[in-house]
Amino acid sequence: MKQQTKKVVIIGGGITGLTTAYYLQQEMKEKGLPIEIKLVEATHRLGGKVQTLEKDGFVIEKGPDSCLATKTEVSRLAQSLGIESTMIRNQKGVSYVIAGGELYPIPGGSIVGIPTQIAPFITTSLFSLTGKMRAAADFVLPRSQENEDQSLGKFFRRRMGDEVVDHLIEPLLTGIFAGDIDQLSLMSTFPQLYELEQKHRSLIAGIKKTGQGADPHGEGNFLTFTGGLQSLIDAMEERLDPHTVYKGMKVTSIEKEDSAGYTITFTSGEQLEADSVIVTTPHHVLQSVLPSYSFLSFLKDMPATSVATVAMGFSQQAIKKDIAGTEFLVSRNSDFSLTAGTWTHKKWPHTAPEGKALLRCYVGKSGDETIVDLSDDSIEQIVLEDLGKIMDIEGKPEFTIVSRYKNSMPQYTVGHGERIRDMYDEVESTLPGLFIAGSSYDGLSIPDCIAQGEKTVEKIVEYVR
Repeated sequence: MKQQTKKVVIIGGGITGLTTAYYLQQEMKEKGLPIEIKLVEATHRLGGKVQTLEKDGFVIEKGPDSCLATKTEVSRLAQSLGIESTMIRNQKGVSYVIAGGELYPIPGGSIVGIPTQIAPFITTSLFSLTGKMRAAADFVLPRSQENEDQSLGKFFRRRMGDEVVDHLIEPLLTGIFAGDIDQLSLMSTFPQLYELEQKHRSLIAGIKKTGQGADPHGEGNFLTFTGGLQSLIDAMEERLDPHTVYKGMKVTSIEKEDSAGYTITFTSGEQLEADSVIVTTPHHVLQSVLPSYSFLSFLKDMPATSVATVAMGFSQQAIKKDIAGTEFLVSRNSDFSLTAGTWTHKKWPHTAPEGKALLRCYVGKSGDETIVDLSDDSIEQIVLEDLGKIMDIEGKPEFTIVSRYKNSMPQYTVGHGERIRDMYDEVESTLPGLFIAGSSYDGLSIPDCIAQGEKTVEKIVEYVR
């Protein structure tokens, strides 16, 4: 007897939803599964925050600019898509942190701000002697007795002391999460560090023994593509079967039918019937389309930070005082509106034509998001003033591109992991055939989102069988 075709609808065309659609189509074809896939996206483009712009020979990332090379999900996906030959690693260079208004090189061997090489840490002027001695206490401090989740701030301050946290670890983590480290969950962001402490007692010793962060080939730690991260998006979209992708369709509700299956309603009034639904939207959207389920109500209170990226193109001659480095971070005790910046043309030489410079800066973080709502001209002026504190730039940029992402950085506050696990359990028992994935739940980075897509495909295949 011919098996009935199962209709699977994926809501959200960001990296998670697109990856899910691509890998599910592969499974469907390889195993002869009777599945019909529809990917619906509220906007008129796929990729979510991943967006690359090419302008006058510049390659400009409006959202994330690269992925950690140690996470293999991107390389594996690129190989599957046949675009692995266009992958490139970043150029290594000096990274700085601005503390108290001064520019300091980040000590060599720092892993998430944790010193793993003695000489650079001892000789840096970023920390006082007292701060260095406090950080060295990591070698003798006992293991944490915490059995439950704790904040990143609490964990790091206990191990390394306030000075190293405030001047280095906090700026690094703000650059990653745009959040308040005294609210963010350790177990949902860096559980491996807790495990290191429990096994080796000292974080420094544990990192050195396990070789975490070491690159035996001496290559850069990040990767992208010669055409930007948009290459991943375009390649996946091109390989999806015709009539799979539907753009400009915003979901208003998802209703579970008495019989197996779901009805999805859109703002246009159009409806789709589905045997299985995968929701990869931000958490506030998920809660709004399934408002009657109390186990999702906590998502209304889950915070998300607004951020913006600011890309500026210059002639290299306009930069009178150049900095021999690739990027900088900003500590909270500095009088800067920026949270970080990259000399992109140095870190990624393919992104700027000969004789040109591309600078990319970041604004917006937990507790300081109003800047994101300012006009482009105002943001440009603020960024130029901040850059002027550390380098001498003559005149205005040749172009400025401001990209805003409102409520785009979900904050994994203490207890996040347990709340998400409880949600998954409730969904499995109450809404069989509905699956949830995306940056709001099990990892913010592109590799994390790809991994969630892969795991979701496994669940769908098992379910439809």
